[in-house]
Amino acid sequence: MPMIGRLSTYALIRAGTPRLPKDAFLWAYNTEMGIRTGLDVLAANKFANLTGRVAVICNQASVDHRFRHVLGMLSEAQVEGHFKIVAAFGPQHGLAGTTQDNMIEWNGQGAESFRYPVHSLYGEHREPTDEMLSGVERIVVDLPDVGSRYYTFIWTMSLAMKAAERLGIPMLILDRPNPIGSKVEGTVLDPNFASFVGLHRLPLRHGMTIGEIALLFHNQSYPDLVLDVIKVEGWDRDSYADSHGYPWVMPSPNMPTVDTAVVYPGGCLLEGTNLSEGRGTTRPFEMIGAPWLNGEKLAHALNANELAGVYFRPIQFEPTFNKYHGQICNGVFVHVTDRDVFEPVINYCAVMIETIIQTGLHDSSHVKTERFVAAGKETDLPGFAWKQPPYEYEYEKLPIDILFGNSWARQSIEQGEGLGVIRQRMAAEIAKFVSPVSLYEGLMKEPH
Repeated sequence: MPMIGRLSTYALIRAGTPRLPKDAFLWAYNTEMGIRTGLDVLAANKFANLTGRVAVICNQASVDHRFRHVLGMLSEAQVEGHFKIVAAFGPQHGLAGTTQDNMIEWNGQGAESFRYPVHSLYGEHREPTDEMLSGVERIVVDLPDVGSRYYTFIWTMSLAMKAAERLGIPMLILDRPNPIGSKVEGTVLDPNFASFVGLHRLPLRHGMTIGEIALLFHNQSYPDLVLDVIKVEGWDRDSYADSHGYPWVMPSPNMPTVDTAVVYPGGCLLEGTNLSEGRGTTRPFEMIGAPWLNGEKLAHALNANELAGVYFRPIQFEPTFNKYHGQICNGVFVHVTDRDVFEPVINYCAVMIETIIQTGLHDSSHVKTERFVAAGKETDLPGFAWKQPPYEYEYEKLPIDILFGNSWARQSIEQGEGLGVIRQRMAAEIAKFVSPVSLYEGLMKEPH
């Protein structure tokens, strides 16, 4: 086992996982009894779906039930001569997930020892170029998702679908479970607010697998793409990723646990504010605060709302990077006590509403910057404020508006319309968007 500690993430990706004893945990997971991801199914079928020159879009969490990485598995399988890996692409945070903070571009650094080009899809280019895809005969996508519209990996997939359709390259999606189940919540994206945290009409918490999302995008936007999906098998749509035994590998540096993914559909909204969303701590998105906030008062006000499945505990914390780096923040820890009834979007709307009641809404329109700065001048204000653009390659609209996918939610919060009004309007948008059945069954209702 000490061998793993001496290998870099890139070395493990290239070589696959070192052989472990048969009594080790990873051998205990029985795919015949439980979940099989698209990668598990592809491997069980001896990679028969693959021929020709293949490009792979993945990151460090693209592993099978034995923790073997997709690139390592394909590298071993290609010796049979049916296919050959000719390029790899990585999404935000890099192929190895090494860019820790938010909205940090990467350019393939650390991947020089690969025997094929490694391209960044979170930097100068977010859509694969013709040159990157030159000679590619099939694109394989094996990316994790966390069930939230703003998680950018699905938009990396979408732009790759766009390029594949343009160039006539078939695409294969290796499906994975949605780690927070099939529940749907929040606003549905208004196309006028499209950005890299939302390019197509999806709810904030979408309730679909990445394979289902690919089929939806195919039906709506890329009808000429030759698309195949190897769907996940044995997944209970109402389950969470820590309840079915399939290995959890954190998909990005600030998504360490399933608990993080549960709150993320609401917690990520705080990126559009001058509140710390807990980046720079060991519990991002569960810890919320700022130096100017009264945590005791905020916790009392939030708990008085009697929101289902949650308890807010007053805390102090000191972020090691991002907003309020090195400063003591007062705030709350979001303890989810019942996932089945917890509404992450509504709860974090409540956080913003109660913070405005406590500190007032401060004008941040004077803040101007040419590039995204997490700890921008908005954090110098003595109370709650909206962050100003740019954010995720959007230079005009407020970050909170592109996160919500509209402007009405922010306006409702500013005007103190109340959680009941916000919840009702969100529910109306969801009702028009989707029926609660699997797209695999061909019964997904088209958006109105």
